[in-house]
Amino acid sequence: MELNHRRQLMGLLGALSLGPAWGAALAQAPQRFPTRPVTLWLPWPAGGATDLTFRVLAEGAARRLGQKVLIENRSGAGGTLAMPILQQAAPDGYTLAQLPQTVLRAPWTRKVLWDPIRDTTPILQLSGVTFGIVVPAASPFRTLDDLFAHAKAHPNALSIATNGAGTTPHVVIDELFGKRGLSYIHVPYKGTSEQMVAVAAGQVMVGVNSNGFAPFVDAGTLRLLVTFGEQRTKRWPTVPTLKELGHNIVAMSPYGLAGPAGMPADVVQVLHQAFRAAMQDPAFVAELARYDQEPAYLAPEDYGRALRAAYEHERVVVERLGLASKGE
Repeated sequence: MELNHRRQLMGLLGALSLGPAWGAALAQAPQRFPTRPVTLWLPWPAGGATDLTFRVLAEGAARRLGQKVLIENRSGAGGTLAMPILQQAAPDGYTLAQLPQTVLRAPWTRKVLWDPIRDTTPILQLSGVTFGIVVPAASPFRTLDDLFAHAKAHPNALSIATNGAGTTPHVVIDELFGKRGLSYIHVPYKGTSEQMVAVAAGQVMVGVNSNGFAPFVDAGTLRLLVTFGEQRTKRWPTVPTLKELGHNIVAMSPYGLAGPAGMPADVVQVLHQAFRAAMQDPAFVAELARYDQEPAYLAPEDYGRALRAAYEHERVVVERLGLASKGE
């Protein structure tokens, strides 16, 4: 025991004799990630469904990481404004962003300086979205066919709000009306909360958006006419889907988390494990359920494959609808 103690003391004295060189070596020694707060960018306004669910997720992930996860909002441009941030950020794991479906569509519809595959490192897929068409509770419209009939009788008079040009709600409503040769007035909003308030107040006649409309529907201020999923929702089982009405459209826009391209594998793994555990927290699952969502987990490799497949699918859809960029 005394011999070991003497050896340890000699080792310490030898290290101290190195002076500044020893201090420099310690400073360069790898530190466990993360050592400071992580910033998570959301391309939607504060107060909407995505913002509220991600704040719960961030709290759960922060407990696992031992550092705060700070939410920053940058809304507009159809949910794509976090992409330039990822493109320019250091790939050190301290800058993350939600990847909505719109970032996979935008490069095919307009000129952008970023690439959703080349400029990102997938971390995990989290969930998907329930989309639907809503009208004010006092509206005379009770079915999707009522909207078509009104648009036919009153060309370019039906005002329809979405959460932005080129978003999934915009693409779907454009396809529905375009196939029938019907015109409408498109009113884009930056986020769900502002849009739903406007629809409920009668400022626009129809709203198409994600499940941020859930509290308004449950409160009786909005009427849900149809949803876009593969099957009817558990939350509103009497509301039909577009598919069962014969429109052959299914849209659920899965989303997840990504960081800048080139992130180290060990950092990706730390973030993946923290957010995967957080998405299993009862608080997060309950928050998702408020908007008729469920966890839809994919690991980094699987999420990356899903993103690449979805990117190609969006190209096909955009070309079919005639929305492809002309290169301006």
